[in-house]
Amino acid sequence: MVDVLDNKRAATRFRILVQIAERQPAVSQGEIAEEVGVTSQAVSEYIRELVNDGLVEKEGRSRYRVTKEGVDWLFRAADDVRRFADHVTGDVLGAMSEDAYIALEEIEEGETVSLFIEDGLLHAEPGSEGPATGIATTDAEAGTEVGVTSFEGVMDLEPGSVTVLQVPSIRTGGSRAIDDDTVRDACAGADRVAATGIEAIVACRQTDVEPSVTFAVGEFAADAAEHGLEVTVVATTDSVGRVTDALRDADVSYEVLEG
Repeated sequence: MVDVLDNKRAATRFRILVQIAERQPAVSQGEIAEEVGVTSQAVSEYIRELVNDGLVEKEGRSRYRVTKEGVDWLFRAADDVRRFADHVTGDVLGAMSEDAYIALEEIEEGETVSLFIEDGLLHAEPGSEGPATGIATTDAEAGTEVGVTSFEGVMDLEPGSVTVLQVPSIRTGGSRAIDDDTVRDACAGADRVAATGIEAIVACRQTDVEPSVTFAVGEFAADAAEHGLEVTVVATTDSVGRVTDALRDADVSYEVLEG
């Protein structure tokens, strides 16, 4: 394993080789020295070593190119750096980070809690029976927020999906042109209902459905689905494209129904 984090010399060698790969074939040792933070003489010595080791080949005055062996070495070194970064962000910082959860029962600071997602929101309860656990960093009454750190395990979260119901624009009949039962059926069972366009909002209200959101509906639906909720978007025909664009950008599953 090539460990460029083991010592300063290995790290400098890695950075200089990266600079050569980025600038080849015309390589300015002065520019590399300024970028890496060493002297031009040091860069010259490193390059000589890299040539002798077969990682760089010299093509002429101030012209160098990374060899196939050099590329392979860079890949191995970059993998070491990536694995170390993943360890820091995932294992070290992840264990140190603190997030807020809704306490389902009274929780005391330092207590082990089970963590899960309900109605798209993070919840915690005393005990370690859940598939994911953490340590409470604050006291909390039931229904208030509690800080949690030292996260372990995996919270089960099945991504939701979005149903988009088209409502004709005013030019083609508007809310009067869609059957009330069609709107009710589309909204029945949804965790959240959103509407965009006046015709769509009126169609919802005529069936006693009050949308949760009437602005930035595509982004709202995508975020809700990513939190495991089933969402119905009632959208005027002119607005459907903006909604589905946001859903595609978020890689959220959806279907469009004709009104």
